[in-house]
Amino acid sequence: MGRHRTDELDDGYRASEPPPRRRSKNSRGRVLVPLAGAVAMAVLLGVAAFVIFNRDHDCTAGKLALRVVATPDIQPALNKIAGNYNKAMHSIDSKCVEVSVTKEAAARTANALAAGKSKADFWVADSSLLMESMRATSGKDTLPQVEGSIASSPVVLAAAKASAEKLSGALQPSWTAMISAANVANVDGPGRKVRVLALDPQKNSAGLAALLAAAGTAKEAGQDKALVGALKELSGQLAPDSNALLASLTVKSGSRVPVGVTTEQAIHAHNTKKPEAPVVALYPKEGTLSLDYPVTILTKDTGVLKAATDFKQELSSESAKKVLRAAGFRSADGKAGDALSEDKGFTPEAPVALDPPDGATVTRMVQTWTRLNLGSRLLTLLDVSGTMALPVPGTGMTRMQAINKIAAEGLGLFPAGSEIGLWTFSTHLDGKGKDWKENVPVGPLSESINGALRKDVMASTLAQMRAKATGDTGLNDTVKAAYGQLTKTYQQDKVNTLLILTDGAGNDDPDGGVKNSEIIQYLTKTYNPKRPISILLIAFGPDAKKGKKQMETLAKATGGEAYIAENILQVRDFFLQGMERRLCTPNCDG
Repeated sequence: MGRHRTDELDDGYRASEPPPRRRSKNSRGRVLVPLAGAVAMAVLLGVAAFVIFNRDHDCTAGKLALRVVATPDIQPALNKIAGNYNKAMHSIDSKCVEVSVTKEAAARTANALAAGKSKADFWVADSSLLMESMRATSGKDTLPQVEGSIASSPVVLAAAKASAEKLSGALQPSWTAMISAANVANVDGPGRKVRVLALDPQKNSAGLAALLAAAGTAKEAGQDKALVGALKELSGQLAPDSNALLASLTVKSGSRVPVGVTTEQAIHAHNTKKPEAPVVALYPKEGTLSLDYPVTILTKDTGVLKAATDFKQELSSESAKKVLRAAGFRSADGKAGDALSEDKGFTPEAPVALDPPDGATVTRMVQTWTRLNLGSRLLTLLDVSGTMALPVPGTGMTRMQAINKIAAEGLGLFPAGSEIGLWTFSTHLDGKGKDWKENVPVGPLSESINGALRKDVMASTLAQMRAKATGDTGLNDTVKAAYGQLTKTYQQDKVNTLLILTDGAGNDDPDGGVKNSEIIQYLTKTYNPKRPISILLIAFGPDAKKGKKQMETLAKATGGEAYIAENILQVRDFFLQGMERRLCTPNCDG
């Protein structure tokens, strides 16, 4: 047998070392010791993190409200950005900022601001054009400064996707083409195939931008008269907002394709609702203006001002830009997101930018629109003297027939709300000594006269009109009577005009009556620049030029104008020039 080692005990352990304990069946207690240490460490780290977090997000003093007002198109995106901002617990002076975003039309906010009644701390309008217009009319010192742009959306033409291909032969996307299509006097133009819809520039910034873009390109192209005709027509084709306009693009007017003017973002928003007829954007070849969504900080409170500055900085962050691009907006620099892809009917590349107009130009165009769209109150004097029965060489018509056609052409340019009446004049036309006769009293064209619309009564009266074979031209007596009546019945909210249609022979009254010098003296004395009534005189026929000097003197005594028509179709231009004079009355001649 082998010898046992003297330094070993049973189980092979040294006598000086205690034997190990046998492991208990339940060993959980030994595992908890290091785990407890780890938990303690985590708690300590958590407390430290909490302290560090709340050092920058300290809400111990409560909440700090920041009231943001934004235009309806951008409000949903800003509301989403504000929600993320609020969750991040931005604090100012130990108060957590809580941003609320309400929607309100920019024009309404602007009016409230001008009246000192706005309760907003922070305003996101849709266009600096509106702000410039406000500054020009209210004074630079009374309004806060715009503090940069947070997004952009170009103003474009729009058509239903199904109709866009049909437009290629009728209307190339451009402002000049749109003006031509909308020009009420261009009856043989693209307006036969295209119906242009617009937004009211006094209520909608996209409508104002479209007006300014169209006016600028029209001036460069020498289309001033065409612009007047287009604006006159568009005033009757206005949609209250972009939603209504885009919905109208599916409503056809006979064979004419509807085309509208709105923003790129409005088209995106319309299409995300998955309408039966999606819309595509058509980019004007000359370039366009964009809505730029300017920020204006309105608050005067020190703490709220800090919050507004912080939120403004948040709006320039990449995460905020991503939200805005997803909603169909471009970044302020024109960068588009996936929402404006080609397969969705857009051109991702930013369109050419037209030079933005200054505040004075914006104000002038708003005034132009306002004056062009004042109601019309027009009394027409129609010459039925004996010379009107004479033929017009080369036309196959008598002077009477030609003048009647001119009247029909011109009066057809006036919308249904216009107030129009008709007198005829010669000598002894309505009893001895009275050289004029009231055929249709002045009133709305849409008003009924003995069961028929005044518009139809005017047309039938003109069609039946015949010259008085033995009649002379009692022009001056008639002008005095008509001008006196218009003066007594003047309407401040309308453009009051006396229209004279004649063969141009001037005044020829064997019975005497009012002499040429006397009628000029009467008109000069009666004319009131604060209540202007202008004479628009259109003469047609071989004798017209003989009386040109007298006719011009007659018209200019009232700030009006006399025109000699070389052909019947010229009357469209003459009526447009007459409408154009609304913009300068009563100072058209200096």
